[in-house]
Amino acid sequence: MKRSLRSVTVIALCVAATAQVSGHASAQATGSPGNYPSRPVRVIVPFAPGAASDLTGRLVAQKLSEGFGQTFIVDNRPGAGGNIGHELAARAPADGYSLVLANESLAINASLSRKLAFDTERDFAAISLVVINPRIFVAVAGSPFDSIKDLVAAARAKPGSVRFGSSGIGTGPHLAGALLAGMAKVEMIHVPYKGAAPALADVLGGQIEVVASTILSALPMIQAGKLKPLAVTSPRRSSALPSVPTVAENAVPGFEATSWLMLLAPAKTPRAVVDQLHRQTARFLEAPDVRKRIAADGGEPVGTSPVEATAYLKAEIARWGRVIREAGVQPES
Repeated sequence: MKRSLRSVTVIALCVAATAQVSGHASAQATGSPGNYPSRPVRVIVPFAPGAASDLTGRLVAQKLSEGFGQTFIVDNRPGAGGNIGHELAARAPADGYSLVLANESLAINASLSRKLAFDTERDFAAISLVVINPRIFVAVAGSPFDSIKDLVAAARAKPGSVRFGSSGIGTGPHLAGALLAGMAKVEMIHVPYKGAAPALADVLGGQIEVVASTILSALPMIQAGKLKPLAVTSPRRSSALPSVPTVAENAVPGFEATSWLMLLAPAKTPRAVVDQLHRQTARFLEAPDVRKRIAADGGEPVGTSPVEATAYLKAEIARWGRVIREAGVQPES
């Protein structure tokens, strides 16, 4: 299967993982899945019902229910940029009956939030990376910019003339814009909003020049001729918009700023249970109906081993930490 994973050093990860689990390795080695799951399992989604993460969470819960023959229930716990749901999952019993479907905010908040009540790298057992969702830079249909290259050129010619919106300080769209400005070595003005909808509304109204949206949110307005797609943020083009180039090919080589969803359990969940969950996740991600549904929303079904997912999370924590520091984004109190 094709994967959009950045290169990570698995050997180094394994050494670190060995040290981390040494205190309870023997317990996990003798753990047995038994009749797991013998009762309903909750899948914590750290965002509100109806959000993109929630829609995927419900698909994951449905397919795990079908695979295991047991009920998996979505438990929406929005707030604090995902931290409320993440903390709930980190503090849950490590028995496999509480999972969390986290997005990139789990990695971002490791550097952005000063007072996390959990350790992002130590308090979770990664099961699988599930989906990678490219973002898309969009402008109003009548914009003078026909590509991200045009936008970067305008920002370079007149520093501060390009305003980019986001769903809030420290969110994925904010950091995508900050990464673009940093890698292109241009100055752009960040305009934070309380959510993605008002940011898109102001792009349409001409109050700001560009926003990094999810494809799911932007696609209807692109198809209606209201928004102009400039570039996608993934390493390769999206199957939902194959004619739209990537930022990397059009303007900034090496650029990548994707959203993603990862299934995790509390740390010290028995390895046998993690492996069972991984196998079922890998199985449904290969199903044609699942792949078609995810692709229709602009995403790419991935599926990884727990080791690969752990490495991916670790790399994302480091990468977004660098972006936050270099962009001067102030951590929340």
